[in-house]
Formats: sequence, structure tokens, C-alpha cells
Amino acid sequence: MSVIEVKNLQKTFRVKKKESGLKGSLKSIIKPTYRQIEAVKGIDFTVSKGEMIAFIGPNGAGKSTTIKMLTGILYPDSGDISILGLDPKKERKKLAYEIGTVFGQKEQLWTHLTPYDNFKFFGAIYDIPEEVVERKIQELKEVFELEEFLNTPVRNLSLGQRIRCEIVASLIHEPKILFLDEPTIGLDPVVKENIRSLIKRMNKEYKTTIFLTSHDVGDIEKLCKRVIIINHGELVLDDTMENLKYHYLNKKMVEAKMKEKVNLEEEEGITILKDKGYNLKIEVDTTLKSVADALKLLNPDNIVDINISNIPLENIITEIYKKEEEK
Repeated sequence: MSVIEVKNLQKTFRVKKKESGLKGSLKSIIKPTYRQIEAVKGIDFTVSKGEMIAFIGPNGAGKSTTIKMLTGILYPDSGDISILGLDPKKERKKLAYEIGTVFGQKEQLWTHLTPYDNFKFFGAIYDIPEEVVERKIQELKEVFELEEFLNTPVRNLSLGQRIRCEIVASLIHEPKILFLDEPTIGLDPVVKENIRSLIKRMNKEYKTTIFLTSHDVGDIEKLCKRVIIINHGELVLDDTMENLKYHYLNKKMVEAKMKEKVNLEEEEGITILKDKGYNLKIEVDTTLKSVADALKLLNPDNIVDINISNIPLENIITEIYKKEEEK
């Protein structure tokens, strides 16, 4: 069952052109000229109920514009959007009761209030009976471990604590879809892992569909099973994480510590990334050369320690961007 359906979505912005200097500034006021920027160029995709999907791309790719159209903040020039069977353009208020949003760089909580008071406030906004809100707060307090600071003003919370509270605030009205925009930005590694674990648990226990945008590869790799990549307003790739990591580039990273120095030369399927004599790092294209063949070149009897891993997802995404730029 699809909860998000997007067909031929397009959005163009009319932007005023400005020449440099005082003369250019005056000209732009008296006789302005404009240029058209195609932010989104006829994209199509669907998201199923309960999916955790990453919607990623470089800055200026069209991610934020797309999300704003999905949530009814912006109206598309053309195309169709259906969110839980609702048209965001015509039924934005009704849609607001069905979705939640968390923006890592923007606060939705009142900082002078405690998390508890904020949650009660959000419950009132969504016309939820007081006893239902109270029950929901107690439930989410346990899941997100808020007991210690539930009655501490938000301004006195750490960033990790605040993000937890932001997520809880977005769940008070039990949204069916949660839009997460950079939810772990600025957090230290330990807190990031905690937030990711909570998002996984939320998805599993509440069957909430997660639509995630992030520049943090760890968020994407550890949370999502499907990735949509957008660049220059167009969908570049829509695939499972498994295919993206293991089939798109078909490469492995081999790091080896040697007993004796090795004079290794590149050949078809083998790229030397680091060669310090006793320490080697090579990239193996498994469509051309097997990992076993690569190890034979190193001489297994000369290997003290070895680590074989997949190419980091960040490298794969960067490679996809480069290929798109070359088209």
C-alpha cells in the first residue's frame, strides 16, 4: 500500500537577476530582469506504508523543494501528489493531522517551556483529549527515556536531549508519516547512535513511515533499506540499499599489513589506494578480478593482518554524483 505517490512533479522559481555594483543594483530595481530556475523536473516515486526511505542529494538538488511540496508548504507548478490519499495543495490542514516533521536545524519547541509543557501544548493544537495526551506522554517518555529531564526547560537541554524531545513532540498526534530533515546534525557519535536506535524502534513499534533527508551517510546506511537520489531536480537513482552498496559499483576494499615489503603494481581490476610497503590498501573491482585473485598477488603467507570491506557508501554516492555531472 502506497502512502506517498508522486507523479511528474515540477517546480520552477522565478529569480531576479542582479548585476554587480551600484549601477547593477539600481537597474535591478528600476528595470528588473528575471531568470527561471527549474528546481524539480518531473520526478516520479512512491513510498509504501512502514518504509524507511532516504531522499538524498547535494545542496541545490531539489530535496527541500520536494519535501515542502509533499507537506503542502509549496505548491507544484504541475504534477500530482497524494499523501495518505490527500492532496497537500488542497487539503493541507487535514494533512497536518496525519504527518509529523522534525528539522534538525530548526526548533519547533518553545525553549522557555519544559518538554512536558510543550507536549501538552502540541496535544492541544491537535485537539487531542487531555487524558489521551497524558497517556501518550507517559508512553513516549519511556520509549525515548525522557524521565530525567521531562520537567527541565528546553533551553537547558543538550542538543541530543532536545532532538529526542523534538521527535516526541512530532509523535504526540500519532502521525502516519514522519519527515526527518537532518535529525542527527551536530550530534556526537554516541548520541547519533541513540537517536538512530530510537527512530528504528519508532518505525518498528508504531509502523510509522519514515522519509529521511540527511548528509550523514551513517543515518542513511543504518536506518534505510531504500535510497532515492536527486540531483539538478531529477531522480538519478531509486534503488535498495543492498543493490546500491553491493551491485552498483561491485568493488571491495582490501587493507593488509605485511611481514615484508611488497612491490605491488596496478593491473586490470586492482587499484592501489595506499602503499607504504608494510601497509597496503587496494580497491578490487569484482567484475574484473576476484578478491581471492587479489590476495594471491599479496601472497597470503606474507599477510599479518587483513580487513576486507565494502566500499563506503559515501564513496558510492559521490561516484554517482560524478557520473551524473558528466552526462
